[in-house]
Amino acid sequence: MKSLNKTVNIITAIFLAVGFWQIGIWVTDIEEALFPPPLDVAQAIVSLFADGTIFEHIGISMFRFLSGYLSAALLAIILGLILGRMTYLWNVVDPIVQVLRPVAPIAWSPFIVLWFGIGSAPAIVIIFIAAFFPILLTTVSGVKKVDETYLKLARNLEIRQPSLMWKIIFPAAFPAIASGLHIGVGTAWIFLVSGEMVGAQSGLGYLIVDARNLLRLDLVLAGIILIGISGLLLDRMIGLLEKWIEKQWGML
Repeated sequence: MKSLNKTVNIITAIFLAVGFWQIGIWVTDIEEALFPPPLDVAQAIVSLFADGTIFEHIGISMFRFLSGYLSAALLAIILGLILGRMTYLWNVVDPIVQVLRPVAPIAWSPFIVLWFGIGSAPAIVIIFIAAFFPILLTTVSGVKKVDETYLKLARNLEIRQPSLMWKIIFPAAFPAIASGLHIGVGTAWIFLVSGEMVGAQSGLGYLIVDARNLLRLDLVLAGIILIGISGLLLDRMIGLLEKWIEKQWGML
C-alpha cells in the first residue's frame, strides 16, 4: 500500500510539473525555440531512445560516475574510520580538509586536464573529488559520536582491531556514513555533468553541450530531465544498499 501511494504521488507530481510547464508557456507567450513545450521535449526523448544514442551516453556516464564515486567512497570510509579514532592526526588533517572542501571540483579542471588528458579520466577525477569530502567528513563525525558504552563493552570483552572497527565502530557509525553516501551521490552526479563538459566527447554532459551548440533546446531539456531521473534512481539505489547493510547488521 505504501509503495502504491508513492507511485501515485510521483505520477501526480509529474503531471503537475508538466501542467505548470505548459501553462507557463501559454501565459508568457514565449517562443517555442527559446523554451520548448513538453510535447517537443517528449518527442526529443523518444528520438534519443529510438536511435539508441541515449543508451551510449548513459552507459558512459554511469561508468564514469561509478568509477569516481565508488573509489571515493571506499577511500573516504577507510580514512574516515581511521582518522575518527586518531584524534591528534585528525586535528592536523582537518584544517587541510576544510580549506580544500569548499573549492568546487570543476575549479581543478585546468590541472586535471593537464595531468590526466582528455576523455573519461578528467570526469572521473572530478567526480572523485566531489564525492570524497562529504563521505570523509560524515564518516569521521559518525566515528567520533560512537557511544562510549559500546567501546567499554568491547574492551571488557577484549575485542581488538580489526574486529573492533568492523564489528563495533563501523555499525555504530553507519547511519552517519549512509548520510554521507547520499550527499556524495548528489554532489558527484552534479559535477559529472560539469566533468563531461571538459574535454569529453560522450556522456550526458556532452549531450547537453552538443545540443546547445546545435541550438536544439528540446534536446537540452531532454538531457536535463534524463540527468535528473538518473540521479533520482542512483539515490534510490544507495537507499536500497543502506537498507541491505542495516539488515545484515541487524539494525532493521
